[in-house]
Amino acid sequence: MRRDRERMRIERPWLWLGLIAAMAAIFLADTFTSLEIAVAVLYVAVILISVRFDRPAVVVSFGAGSAVLTVLSYLLTPRGIQETGLANGALSLIAIGATTYLALRIGEAEARIRQTQAELAHMARVTTMGELAASIAHEVSQPLAGIAASGHAALRWLAATPPDTGEAKRALQRVVADADRAGEVIGRVRNLVAKAPPSRDRLDMVALIEEVLALTRGELRRHRVMLQTDLADDLPQPLGDKVQLQQVVLNLVINAAEAMGGLETGPRDLLVGAASDGGAITVSVRDTGVSLAPAAIEQVFEAFHSTKPGGMGMGLAISRSIVEAHGGTVYAAVNHPRGMVFGFTLPVAGTTLDRQHG
Repeated sequence: MRRDRERMRIERPWLWLGLIAAMAAIFLADTFTSLEIAVAVLYVAVILISVRFDRPAVVVSFGAGSAVLTVLSYLLTPRGIQETGLANGALSLIAIGATTYLALRIGEAEARIRQTQAELAHMARVTTMGELAASIAHEVSQPLAGIAASGHAALRWLAATPPDTGEAKRALQRVVADADRAGEVIGRVRNLVAKAPPSRDRLDMVALIEEVLALTRGELRRHRVMLQTDLADDLPQPLGDKVQLQQVVLNLVINAAEAMGGLETGPRDLLVGAASDGGAITVSVRDTGVSLAPAAIEQVFEAFHSTKPGGMGMGLAISRSIVEAHGGTVYAAVNHPRGMVFGFTLPVAGTTLDRQHG
C-alpha cells in the first residue's frame, strides 16, 4: 500500500489523538452504558488503523492497551449480568489478540512487498545500464582520449625551447575539463545503479532529464536517432526520488530508441518534453517508431507484457509503480502519423512516495 510520507508526518499527531479518543469513547461506552453487547470488539478498528504508523511496536501498544481497557472496563462495570459481561469480555479479548496478530502479519507482508518492489526496480536499473554499457564506455573513452592528447601536448610545449608555459597551461586546463567530464559520466552511472533507500528532495526536472539524456547519447547515435528537447524553463520543483524518476525517463528514452532502431525507412525523431500547468508537471517522450494497437496500449504497462522480442515486460510496469508512488500517473498514446508518446505526470504539491520504495 502506498502512502504519502510527508502527509503522514503531518497526520500522525492527529491520528494519535484520534485513536486515543476512540479508545476512550469505547471504554466509556463499555463501562458506563447498559448495552449487553461486546462493545470492546470495536477496539479492533483502532488496532487496524494503527497499522498506518508502519511500526510493529505501535500496533502492539494499541493492542495491549485495548486489552487492558477491556479488563478494566469489566472490573468497573457497575451494572449488568456478570456472566454476560464475562463472556463479552472474553470474546473481545480474543478478537483484540487475533486482530493484533493479523495486523502485525499485514505489516510484515507489506514490508516484504516493498522490499520485493525495491529489488525489482534495482534489477531493472542494473539491466538497463548493462544494455547501455557500450554507450557508456564510448562516453568515457572520449574524455579519456582527450586527456591523453592534451597531456602529450602539454609535455611537448614544456619541452620546447623556450618552454611555452601559456600553451602548456591551456592543455592542462583541457585535461582537467575532460577528467571532469569522465567523472560526471561515472557518477551518473553510479547513482543510477546504487541500491539506496528512496529519498525525498526538491527536484530540478530539467537537470534530471538532461542527465539521463547525457547517458543515452551513445545509444541514440547507435540507433541513428535525432534527439530534440522541449523543456520548459520555469518548471516547479516537485518532491521525489531523483534516481527513481531518472530510471523512469531512462526506460522511456531507451524504449523509444529501440522502437525506432529497427525501422527500414522514415525519420527517427525523438522529442523529449517537460511542461507544467501549475498543478502538475508532464514529461513526455515522443518517437516516430511503430504505433501500437489500442489493445496493446491498454496492456503496455502491465507486468510481464512486452512489445519487444525477448523483453522481460518489467520496465514499464516498474516505471508505473514508481510514478504512482510519487502520486502521479503514466500514459501512452499514438503519435500521429507514426510512433508513440509515452509519458507521466507528477503533482507539484502533495507528491507521495511509497513507504519503502520503489
